[in-house]
Amino acid sequence: MNFSRVLWVGLWLAAAVAWGGETNWPQFRGPRGDGVAEETGLAVKWDEATGKGIKWKTAIHGRAWSSPVIWGEEVWMTSATENGMELFVICVDRETGKIRRDQKLFDVEHPQAGHAFNSYASPTPVIEGDRLYASFGAHGNACVDTETGKVLWTRRDLLCDHYRGPGSSPIVHGDLLFLNFDGIDAQFVVALDKHTGKTVWRRDRSVDFQDIQPDGHPLAGGDFRKAFATCHVAALDGRLTLLSQGSKALYAYDPATGEELWRVEERNNYSGSTRPVVGLGMVFVPSGFSSGQLLALQPGAPGEVLDVNSPPAEEKARHLRLVWRAKKNVPKKPSLTLVDGLLFAIDDNGVASCWDARSGDQFWNERIGGNYSASPLAAGGRLYFFSEEGKVTVVAAGREFKRLAENQTGDGFMSSPAVSGRALFLRSRTSLYRIED
Repeated sequence: MNFSRVLWVGLWLAAAVAWGGETNWPQFRGPRGDGVAEETGLAVKWDEATGKGIKWKTAIHGRAWSSPVIWGEEVWMTSATENGMELFVICVDRETGKIRRDQKLFDVEHPQAGHAFNSYASPTPVIEGDRLYASFGAHGNACVDTETGKVLWTRRDLLCDHYRGPGSSPIVHGDLLFLNFDGIDAQFVVALDKHTGKTVWRRDRSVDFQDIQPDGHPLAGGDFRKAFATCHVAALDGRLTLLSQGSKALYAYDPATGEELWRVEERNNYSGSTRPVVGLGMVFVPSGFSSGQLLALQPGAPGEVLDVNSPPAEEKARHLRLVWRAKKNVPKKPSLTLVDGLLFAIDDNGVASCWDARSGDQFWNERIGGNYSASPLAAGGRLYFFSEEGKVTVVAAGREFKRLAENQTGDGFMSSPAVSGRALFLRSRTSLYRIED
């Protein structure tokens, strides 16, 4: 028996139990990293004009697209000045909405140039007990004691040219903090000791970004090397696996050592931006920008490589394979949501879809309207979609499309939601809301 593998699986299960209660929403997309909340009593309709369903609203300074995270009575998020020269962590009281802490972590003398669509504080932090792990990409990474505000460690030597700005959120598993760095000059994933911030391992991406395109021209331009995706740890075939999407490939690593186990290449696309979703023995992930497609993958064995645009391998023993794919209305920025064997998505232009997760058969495809960057939320048999214009659409999470409500809230959502108890915590461009019946 592989003792280390059993130990890691045990730690993963313990973490899932510890984060399973919905009082805490500790990371991007919640306790399991999949955007699914266990709570069944979330609000469906509210009205900001009358205040109905809005318990409190708190203005948050700066320009930042990071999502809120929650532990106990505290809601945390990061923020930044619009020019990126000052980077902050902010704590809001869960019950009252009052700001408990507004702490500058970093001064940045020469911020990298970024895209106008992005912010300098787009990665979502991770909170775990009295520790908050905040990442601003190459501009700085830190661990903060949430009780005292003491900065326990920082790392400012993890460098890449983000080109369009940072976007990958950190995740914690066991004693390790995982981060993706996919810039135009360097592409790697790193595991840090969460207690000290020291590097445990670092792995450069194995796909050659100088490869020749199918038309014979070399790859050029930073976007072909960029990615914004967040890692995900899952138990696949009894083995803990770190799933990490870069540009043009999805990688599977051993989370303890960084060894590349298998990878799936999709070289017609770039700038992968979502967090993979795992279930039913498969991995579901959009492949990125350009001619992006949704991939439903059967995980591989060590050493396997799959090019999804090449003819299927004829090796009978091959495990890694493409089970199905979809090419219509595939999201580029919002992540997928898997509920009861159904896979849901909202594309960037406001078209929502539902597929049979096992077969890829599509049950419905409906225009919700608006533009989308935030990932959906599933709770209590419902799906919540959050538009950049501030519209929150609630639909039934079933095989038949049924619109339940529309709510206009704030000045638009770039951040994904958080849930604690029966309350929704929504960060708009300028404010944080607690919404509750």
